[in-house]
Amino acid sequence: MTDSELKTLKDNLWHAADVLRAGAHLAANKYGQPILGLIFLRYADILYKQHKAEIEAEYNKSKGTRAEKSIKDISIKYCGFYLPPEAYYTTINDAPDDANKATLVKKAMEAIERENEKMDGVLPKEVYGQLVPEEEPELLSNIMRIFMDIPENISVDLFGEIYEFFLGEFALQEGKDGGTFYTPATVVRYMVEVLQPENGEKKILDPACGSGGMFVQAARFMHRHNKASDEVMKFRCYGVEKEPDTVKLAKMNLLLNNVRGEIVEANSFYSDPHNAVGNFDYVMANPPFNVDEVVYDKVKDDPRFNIYGVPKNKSKTTKKGSDKKETVPNANYLWISYFASSLNATGKAALVMANSASDAGGSELEIRKKMIEEGIISQMVTLPSNMFSSVTLPATLWFFDKQKTKDEQKKDKILFIDARSIFTQVDRAHRKFSDEQIKNLGIITRLYNGDTQAFKDLIAEYTAALKAAPQASEDKEVKTKAYWQAQIDWLTERFPDGTYTDVIGLCKAASIEGEDGIHDQDYSLNAGRYVGVVIEDDGMTEAEFKAKMLGLNNELETLSKEAATLEKQIADNLKELFGE
Repeated sequence: MTDSELKTLKDNLWHAADVLRAGAHLAANKYGQPILGLIFLRYADILYKQHKAEIEAEYNKSKGTRAEKSIKDISIKYCGFYLPPEAYYTTINDAPDDANKATLVKKAMEAIERENEKMDGVLPKEVYGQLVPEEEPELLSNIMRIFMDIPENISVDLFGEIYEFFLGEFALQEGKDGGTFYTPATVVRYMVEVLQPENGEKKILDPACGSGGMFVQAARFMHRHNKASDEVMKFRCYGVEKEPDTVKLAKMNLLLNNVRGEIVEANSFYSDPHNAVGNFDYVMANPPFNVDEVVYDKVKDDPRFNIYGVPKNKSKTTKKGSDKKETVPNANYLWISYFASSLNATGKAALVMANSASDAGGSELEIRKKMIEEGIISQMVTLPSNMFSSVTLPATLWFFDKQKTKDEQKKDKILFIDARSIFTQVDRAHRKFSDEQIKNLGIITRLYNGDTQAFKDLIAEYTAALKAAPQASEDKEVKTKAYWQAQIDWLTERFPDGTYTDVIGLCKAASIEGEDGIHDQDYSLNAGRYVGVVIEDDGMTEAEFKAKMLGLNNELETLSKEAATLEKQIADNLKELFGE
């Protein structure tokens, strides 16, 4: 399936949400649940059919022998779950277009949960009764038929991409509330591009996992880089999420993307279900910012938080209406400490954090200083604004690398990247990274780490695309020769020798000590303090610039006088027409 065909399919499927929104008796923020449930049901039906011949062949081969296995056990081996006959999507779709179809969908969901312990309580069931209103009892049938357009030879990765697409669209529709469960896929892809997760028996933690997007993109990265499927299956994901409905979204997301792992419903501040300290190869998260209700006494002795120090108010303060217990000033540095302390000796982490944390003072400054001097912070990236549905201000990506603490050449250095001007506008209020912007930003890290071959490979990739691209196209989805040449130029103008170098306005490898070093900047981790800004040369002398500015000022004064005259004339005309 080409990118264009996939986009068309996604747009057509999204029509199902519009149909539901118009006809169902559901609150505006509730129609996502049944849609995502139907996507899962269609996925389960297709995946089972794709493996049905193998499942039946293995069953018949072992039948009557000492090694005999049930259809259910073999199905779990191939699909990750067992799909009972009453849950076949096509069978339900072919049933009469009446209110009974909601009952059939409910029974299908119940059967899947009954036969698959890890799905217990995950799938939506009761909501489908609201999709057969008296005035339009065929509504559910119409929606189900739309999902029959998903081809039965579709790959797992593409099906997972469809689910992620819907999660993203629902997040945009819900605005701030949607941001609590969804981190934009392109931001996560960039985080993964920097982390470069390795295959094998690795463990990844997300203690604020939302709908599980971090796990999905990490697994998808390994698929894209040709990791053997059996090796990818050794990769285990461990999530914590406190919202019950979001836990369900995450569990479905992992199943749809063939990602193995465990999602636990809990509050990460007060519960440690995965025994986190020193236990993980990777940590990725986009935690809630500026949480200010965490009770100090409940976290002060927890090694997840106190290895680098627990944030503390200068004087004991309480919020109005609280139980009068001292709280942490805000939880940003609890999260930051949590992620750092969860890494094993070779672990790496990537997290989204509020910009304000980069310069926070007081006890938070002392925590940041300790981390910087230990050498665990490897990279800081300032993101563009409007990348998230929940916040409009820029956020910052923090990257940790425990191996860096043992590297004498890089221990006292941090790579800063200012990506605020690198984005693709989605609509008036939202931005994203394009595929090439992710690769271009990611290559900065690769060059900094000495991987010059990755730079050569990327230039070769763009050059091949340039040769194959059309000179022009009326289809905005088609990338022309000018587009690919611009990508090549962006890279070669900034890194002409194919090696890392500081680029004003983009990236800077800053040391702790030395002129304009991190120490001199009061241990700030704000990329703008180090990267600097590009001053464009307009070719004018100082005298010419002064003359131009004075001329513009004179023009402004003239326009202001004309505006005042017109304003008086309008007022006089109104008085003449209507009197005082």
